[in-house]
Amino acid sequence: MENIYLTIVLAPLVGAVIAGFFGGSIGRSWSHWVTSTGVGISTLLSLYVLKGFMFDNAEVFNGSVYTWMVSDGINMEVGFLVDQLTAVMISVVTFVSFCIHIYTIGYMADDEHNWPKTSLAGRNSYQRFFSYISLFTFSMLMLVMSNNFLQLFFGWEAVGLVSYLLIGFWSVRPTAIFANLKAFIVNRVGDFGFILGIAAIAMYTNSLDYAEVFAKAPGLADTQIQIWGDSSWSLMSVIGILLFIGAMGKSAQVPLHVWLPDSMEGPTPISALIHAATMVTAGVFMVARMSPLYEFSETALSFVLVIGATTAFFTGLIGIVQNDIKRVVAYSTLSQLGYMMVALGASAYAAGIFHLMTHAFFKALLFLAAGSVIIGMHHDQDIRNMGGVRKYMPITYWTSLLGSLALIGFPFFSGFFSKDAIIEAVHHSTIAGSTYAYWLVLAGVFVTALYSFRMFFLVFHGEGPRDEHAKEHIHESPKVVTVPLILLAIPSVFIGYLTIDPILFGDWFKDVLYVLPEHDTLAAVQAIVHSGNGMLAHTYASPAFYLAMAGLGLAFYIYMLNPALAEKIKSTLSPLHTLLDKKYWFDEAYQAVFAAGSRGLGKFLWLAGDRGLIDGLAVNGSAYSVGWLASVVRHLQSGYLYHYAIAMILGLLLLLTWFVFL
Repeated sequence: MENIYLTIVLAPLVGAVIAGFFGGSIGRSWSHWVTSTGVGISTLLSLYVLKGFMFDNAEVFNGSVYTWMVSDGINMEVGFLVDQLTAVMISVVTFVSFCIHIYTIGYMADDEHNWPKTSLAGRNSYQRFFSYISLFTFSMLMLVMSNNFLQLFFGWEAVGLVSYLLIGFWSVRPTAIFANLKAFIVNRVGDFGFILGIAAIAMYTNSLDYAEVFAKAPGLADTQIQIWGDSSWSLMSVIGILLFIGAMGKSAQVPLHVWLPDSMEGPTPISALIHAATMVTAGVFMVARMSPLYEFSETALSFVLVIGATTAFFTGLIGIVQNDIKRVVAYSTLSQLGYMMVALGASAYAAGIFHLMTHAFFKALLFLAAGSVIIGMHHDQDIRNMGGVRKYMPITYWTSLLGSLALIGFPFFSGFFSKDAIIEAVHHSTIAGSTYAYWLVLAGVFVTALYSFRMFFLVFHGEGPRDEHAKEHIHESPKVVTVPLILLAIPSVFIGYLTIDPILFGDWFKDVLYVLPEHDTLAAVQAIVHSGNGMLAHTYASPAFYLAMAGLGLAFYIYMLNPALAEKIKSTLSPLHTLLDKKYWFDEAYQAVFAAGSRGLGKFLWLAGDRGLIDGLAVNGSAYSVGWLASVVRHLQSGYLYHYAIAMILGLLLLLTWFVFL
């Protein structure tokens, strides 16, 4: 099995290397085939691994593949931990990535039009893009299959690096360069906390291996440390919060969320890959994997819970006023990531991973469907210029409808099971902040339905595109685009119902995710609904269903029956609309405080340090001092012998006086 695990990881890397270094020689066709084949092999093998755990009672694999070095008893190595959690993650990551690879063949076919003819950066851009997305898949697989914190950190930083390359892929666009720098810098803020958390783990456990660290966690549960002064801090709380700060960056939690909407500057396939199955889910996966640590700190769990709930509701509100089709879906991602974090904070780790899985399928579907619409609209992304697209793009229309219903948690669709499980779990949680979180995630159901179907009705219904040229040329996307939509639509509908019983109410994650009995909220949920069918029967007793239908109904009333009402609401609630349109002024505040502050500090250091101290005092000052001293001393060089004799006698007297009185 070790060879299979190695192949799962290395197949995308081989494709990335071939397309990246030899893409100019092998051409476009071979580049997309070699990378797609590599990811396809990983997909088949990942599904084989998943099947082994589901039906063949496969054993958990935890072993080292390569030892890099040993320092002070700490092993630094490459190793794999393949258990039920890993099997789910690698299957989702590779399947979604494979669909995106196939989709990219059609979406990026005319990429040369995005580059000026004089730009050398556009040369072999098609091959380079496939190399990047395959490398992205490799990085994520290294992250989720790791059995130690060093490899986890490698994968963590690798997905950040490749996301930087992909978000700024169209490097001739200033907005793309600004967006990838923003993503890179914001993630470095989170990663600083993340590496401090890993350092604390290594310091107190003398190990980077998951199994060893988790085994020592109960013994460290009551350990107190002094960070500054005489104040005591719980070690597990400090570790949990520091690790979660890293997750806040990768999984775009408030206040480190500002990079994610701007990542839409990259091509649509990478938007789907980042938002659905790779980078943003890394933080969710990490916290779930670290459940043996988080369970010993209710402070850290409460922190996760409150941040997740805040992100889920308040970023969802922003989606209501967005007009860029990709940004609406992006803010939806922010909101859904908040739901996952709420589940983790409520110790419902299985529900968080379950929602991660279902969300990966329908969010990738919605992004790729948005890309299909963008192709049809000649790359116009403003939903106000669309309408009636369903008449021209029936496959895109129906798959988008299925994805939207899954997103809002419509009964039986995959999002229904995972989202309702989270809401019920947080309702039964006793962690501090759980009441706050419950009401926000409940209100978020209404918000999700409102912005989702606002976009759906504006794009697909109505009279037709405002642009007559677009109306004449719009048509369904080619099969290379629509087939991945269909492949993703199937699990978006059925995967929740088919997997809820083993994942949430069975023993799928037994001995994988660690939950203390007093934190076991999913057991309380199971006592009420018993199974997936029981959750369906419980639908009409849940306020979430009525809130979702209210949001859908309001969207239908405003954008289908009374479109003029939208402008009236906008003018009536102008201050609220401005608040949401400006995204709570996070970007402006960060620009004014951190960006401008950094530039101001740099200018001060340049003026006071470089020009004043170094150039002014050290360099120019020393030169001036030497010149002044020389101008004084030269007067002593008179040329008369008796002047020099007197100077020698005076010097001799001074030396004798020094020695006598010393």
